[in-house]
Amino acid sequence: MSLNFTVSTEIPSTAEAIYDAWLDSETHAEMTAADSAVASREVGAEHRAHGTYIWGKNLELIPNKKIVQSWRTAQFKEEEEDSVIEVTFEENNGSTLITLKHSGVPDSETHVEQGWIDYYFEPMKAYFNSSNS
Repeated sequence: MSLNFTVSTEIPSTAEAIYDAWLDSETHAEMTAADSAVASREVGAEHRAHGTYIWGKNLELIPNKKIVQSWRTAQFKEEEEDSVIEVTFEENNGSTLITLKHSGVPDSETHVEQGWIDYYFEPMKAYFNSSNS
């Protein structure tokens, strides 16, 4: 068995700005308060986040609407398959609802759901709040 969950939050920015930031190496690192990231706008290209802790590949990209990526952390066991994230963006009155569906997370990785909030959504809110001021 594996874990599947959905988390969402409202970010004070446009879908285009958030989508662009997610797929730009420098901005991805900045918006998640991480040391480094590797991102790409190409399907099939590799991505890395929080240094070398997270990695995978872009599976589907619909500009300003959806990002689908394979995803794993350094804590996944070698024999465990990659999980998959689907991130959607829905603009509403100057902010964007981000909904992240994460499937195929190994049962031992119960911390991952809270990690999206602590290491992505909260830093992103701070980043885009400061960008809009």
